Amino acid sequence: MEKVLGMGNALVDIMTQINDDKLLTELGLPKGSMQLVDADFSKQAIDKTVHLNPVKTSGGSAANTIHGLAKLGVETGFIGKVGKDELGTFFKRDLEKSNIQPFLLQSETPTGKALALVSPDSERTFATHLGAAVELTASEIAESIFKDYSYFHIEGYLVQNHDLIEQSILTAKKNGLKVSLDLASFNIVDENLDFLRRVVKDYVDILFANEEEAKSFTGKNPEEALNEIAEMCEYAIVKVGKKGSYVKFNGETTRVGIIGVDAIDTTGAGDLYAGGFLYGMVHKLSMKECANMGSLLSGKVIETLGAKISDRGWSEILDYMKK
Repeated sequence: MEKVLGMGNALVDIMTQINDDKLLTELGLPKGSMQLVDADFSKQAIDKTVHLNPVKTSGGSAANTIHGLAKLGVETGFIGKVGKDELGTFFKRDLEKSNIQPFLLQSETPTGKALALVSPDSERTFATHLGAAVELTASEIAESIFKDYSYFHIEGYLVQNHDLIEQSILTAKKNGLKVSLDLASFNIVDENLDFLRRVVKDYVDILFANEEEAKSFTGKNPEEALNEIAEMCEYAIVKVGKKGSYVKFNGETTRVGIIGVDAIDTTGAGDLYAGGFLYGMVHKLSMKECANMGSLLSGKVIETLGAKISDRGWSEILDYMKK
């Protein structure tokens, strides 16, 4: 079976359900945003929410995608950087427990953490302190890591480190891997547009974008954006929320809907969509089947708090796959 290697910010997610949005105002966090914060702000925010019984999980966009693939039985690995601390140990053990090969560099800087505040309407707001995660450099990525893998999946949150992204992609392509990129956030796209457009055109095989990211990347509505992206890479995927997703490959467009769910928290929906889609790629499924797997995983993850699908959710997914 083909194997998938991921690279991204190694973060520990601290998922916290809040009773109302007053805390967001108090902390100065725009609802629905992902804000990068310093260590002091991160500690202050975590201290203010500790009484709300937060749930701690390993996270980061690409890591979430890789976890989903591993749960489906795909052989996977993950490249990231953590601190020499309790959270770094927690992150590594969580990878190993999920049968993910860890390629983790270590730093004296504390492990990155993402406080996710989930409002009653399921919208999530992130206060992220990248910590050690942001110290990952191109010179630390050994070519030997890429051996025996077929796909290399990268999260858009790393794109601000241009040297890391380009060198890693070049190494992956040199070793015959298909490159998959999730744009991750429209503001990241806005800030790195010229670089992203060049890298996607020159190196990326599979591009995932939601409606806002596709708009930032092309300036167009979803269907027109899909067509433009498909001219730049082999597989173009644009997710349009409750309307489902569009996929374009080899000149043909496929549209699939979503599954009916009781949404609790949308954290990880895009990450797990990518996991489901890449599972389909690994197993040589049709574009419709790949997209349906993406919709299935993204639907199941929003039924729980955090970016991990529940045991019940996985049971339902496996039952669906058997059929």
